[in-house]
Amino acid sequence: MLQNPPATIPNSLFLASEEATSRLGECLATLLRPGDSVLLDGRIGAGKTHLARAIIQARLPQREEVPSPTFTLVQTYDTPGGEIWHADLYRLSHPDEVWELGLDDAFRTAICLVEWPDRLGRHHPPEALHLSLREEGEGRRVRLSGGRAGLVDAVMRAFLDD
Repeated sequence: MLQNPPATIPNSLFLASEEATSRLGECLATLLRPGDSVLLDGRIGAGKTHLARAIIQARLPQREEVPSPTFTLVQTYDTPGGEIWHADLYRLSHPDEVWELGLDDAFRTAICLVEWPDRLGRHHPPEALHLSLREEGEGRRVRLSGGRAGLVDAVMRAFLDD
């Protein structure tokens, strides 16, 4: 008797609304652990900050405002599952400035959400999960790649099963 081959898990999702983007953030929040880094790539307005906020708010014990770190460069949050660093590197002029922010230690000990990861230069954290957000029609498409073993598949399954 022939068995059906396992279904192929896609590596991209169409997010038709802000609610869908928030739901992806909630799925990610359940799967991320200290030492995981999420690199959020996309143009201004692509949804990077919205997605990062959704991840952070899903892990906080109570709802609180999550401002964009555009001007502070880094915001940190203490959550029951470990510290979260949310970095917006848009204003950095040189990749070495990443170390002045303390991100090198955070990449090893915290969950790091990094907007504008191209500013990292060659300083990308190992096994970072890359999320590329692009406008598509009335929504956006997010492509997932990298991350620790099995993370992309786990995120896709959690989102599609929700």
